[in-house]
Amino acid sequence: MAVRLILVRHGLSSFNLERRIQGRNDLSTLTPIGQDQAFLTGKALSELSINAIYSSPLKRASETTKNIIKSFNQKSKLTFDEGLLEIELGQWSGMTINEVKEQFPEDFKTWKQQPEALTLKKVNGTEFKPIKDLINQADKFVKKIIRSHPPEKEETILLIAHNAIIRALILILLRQPTQGFRRLQLDNASISIFNLKPSKTKAFEAQIECLNNTCHLNQGLPKKTENPRVLLVRHGETNWNSEGRFQGQIDIPLNNTGKAQASAAQSFLSKVSIDKAFSSSMTRPKETAELILKSHTDTKLKLENGLIEIAHGLWEGKLESEIKEEWPELLSLWKESPQNVQMPEGETIKEVWSRSVQSWQKICSELKAHETALVVAHDAVNKTILCHLLGLTEADIWMVKQGNGCVSVIDINSNIDKPDLITCLNLTSHLGGLLDSTAEGAL
Repeated sequence: MAVRLILVRHGLSSFNLERRIQGRNDLSTLTPIGQDQAFLTGKALSELSINAIYSSPLKRASETTKNIIKSFNQKSKLTFDEGLLEIELGQWSGMTINEVKEQFPEDFKTWKQQPEALTLKKVNGTEFKPIKDLINQADKFVKKIIRSHPPEKEETILLIAHNAIIRALILILLRQPTQGFRRLQLDNASISIFNLKPSKTKAFEAQIECLNNTCHLNQGLPKKTENPRVLLVRHGETNWNSEGRFQGQIDIPLNNTGKAQASAAQSFLSKVSIDKAFSSSMTRPKETAELILKSHTDTKLKLENGLIEIAHGLWEGKLESEIKEEWPELLSLWKESPQNVQMPEGETIKEVWSRSVQSWQKICSELKAHETALVVAHDAVNKTILCHLLGLTEADIWMVKQGNGCVSVIDINSNIDKPDLITCLNLTSHLGGLLDSTAEGAL
């Protein structure tokens, strides 16, 4: 049981188009492109049963909401909630980005590099910290949602809001990782999905199903920056995935579904430039990478031992029910506190984290600005890399979902003092449907 939370950023607005700071003022409106984006978003969401809709009351969000609702035939309670208002940016609101750069160069630098430290003045001269205030706003809104829609229920809740407030909501859901605000990208009309599950010790357990999905807009992946880009893919399905067996380092090949998923990823990425390719040296990711590279025949595949899956030791080849009979307490601990588990005759998450992140950093350090690399690996490996990029810890690997054949996009920051940008996470739309419907179960 879980509450599915769908977060949608408003469509392209007039201020987006003019590169103006929007903030909390209500002068910006939805453009014709933004209206089309909202319609396509509604069409994508029409396959779901929405129990409740919450929208920011600002025009660009409320217009997006109304266009989304036109696209699907279902009656859901709609609430315009000030808890979803965009960040307050005081006298910056309405100014172009270039004007802010020229008139407030030091403050703008802080906004880009350390947004949590930025202090601005309101029109009345009162000083305030925009990010601190926004995080408090997001925290109150999440608590309100949990009270109204507890995770014990099976509900789907749609939120339509703005770039900064959605990032703040995500940080609250992820328990506020450090420097998180600049680690995330949210494009206009993008869809991000979180699953909020019941917890024994907290109000909820959050899982990212996807971040910044724009596939429904028929525009492919978000535009690449001037920095290197990495496409992080999980291998396609195996028979043991479908059966729910713990694979670990037993070298199981792709099944027919897994080959179809890899071929779908190939089609999805066929028009994307791939300059370098890396894979775990195990069969299932290697087969996945080779199928994807059928559209990039000049790109050579390099195998990386540091990217092989976690060693489950004596658990490998077993179903969860079999493990529960012999290691009930250890299995329970694995689900609740994975960082504290030493697999019997296997590895710890800390060991996997160390080698996978080391391999990841080596790959990224050798990329040139214009290059895009493909990296194909496994569930646990990808989760440790993504947790590292999100600023999370070894305890948080269950927060990140990795479907078979999924694609995540990371734009590498050339400035080593700044975090890399998670542009998209766990895209599975190329496999059919908005939701991740790949095999659930063991790693």
